[in-house]
Amino acid sequence: MRRTKTCVCAILAAVCLFATACSDQLYLENAATPLALGMDLDKNDKFHFYGTVPVFSKNIRKKSQEIAGTAESLRQSRSFQDAQTAGTIQGRNYQVILLGRRLLQHDDWFAMLDVLFRDARNTITDRMIAVDGSVTDVIYLNPPDQPLLPILLRGMVDTKTKRSETYSTTAQELHRQFFDKGVTPYIAEIKIVNKQVQLKGSALLDAKGKYAMSLNAQETILLNLLQKQADPGYSLSFHIPDKPIKPPFETDMFSFTGGKPKTKIKTGYENGKFKFDIHIKTKIGLSEHLFPFNVAQDAKSLEKQASALMEKQIEELIQKMQRHKVDPIGLGVYARAKKYKQYIKVEEDWPEAFSHAEVNVKVKLSISAMGPVK
Repeated sequence: MRRTKTCVCAILAAVCLFATACSDQLYLENAATPLALGMDLDKNDKFHFYGTVPVFSKNIRKKSQEIAGTAESLRQSRSFQDAQTAGTIQGRNYQVILLGRRLLQHDDWFAMLDVLFRDARNTITDRMIAVDGSVTDVIYLNPPDQPLLPILLRGMVDTKTKRSETYSTTAQELHRQFFDKGVTPYIAEIKIVNKQVQLKGSALLDAKGKYAMSLNAQETILLNLLQKQADPGYSLSFHIPDKPIKPPFETDMFSFTGGKPKTKIKTGYENGKFKFDIHIKTKIGLSEHLFPFNVAQDAKSLEKQASALMEKQIEELIQKMQRHKVDPIGLGVYARAKKYKQYIKVEEDWPEAFSHAEVNVKVKLSISAMGPVK
């Protein structure tokens, strides 16, 4: 009797699960799967949404359909999106989410993403990308000699992230950055140049999500080093100041490929402000030098020059971030872990405390490879 009741309960549970699953099912032929979502504001601060849906038909030359419109929220925009496509819009397949510059100039834009985190049917692995300009220019670009825009953008972001030149920040990671008071958000950034998509590097946002500043590829690599996120294989170039230039070429250039870096951060608190000592040590491989130099004999001299130049650029980058009151390094996390009593007093406005912090940087590079050519 007890076994019979158990079997009945199991069957009823299976039926309930099946019914629940069936209630959310959608036939593939009735679905529209947008791969890109765009958000921006017009000149009157009216919210605009954009989408790119692939078209699978051998009779149609254009392989994507662009949808756009105005709405008061992303959830409300769904009905407007459905009205422009043959199927029902599904948010499970978004590859990238594009954020226009005008949108990012407002503090409260992040609330517009609420539906992504609240509705479990949406994905939160989309790559978040800032657009230096209007999202309209990106969505309607459609270069004929390149893959679908969402695939192109995700590929650009993911591959350049492996070289530490940008960030493949997902919606989930951006959510973490927004609510961790010890760090400020950072995402990839693109721009349209001569009707081509160009990856700029990264965009830094303040504690409220408002656009603060942009970093180029080299600055982004330096930031990755500070964050302990840089993978071996990143490339940096510097101008050696005491080398002559022979126009039209910049013949004072020196480039190297970095190995696995070791970044150590020491946290202190003195005279009413935080103090951070950052030490970066790594081996490098010589990639090029466009000036006469005997590397085999004078490697130590070149190491010192390169270390000093890299150290200077990192210091300038940190000073720039302090002026804009952004802390993408996450030094607030170190302050919270090591100097909690002092940190808790400034937790609600950590970027302001960071802007007054003393940050000292020390870089030590050692040449381990000079290339096969002497």
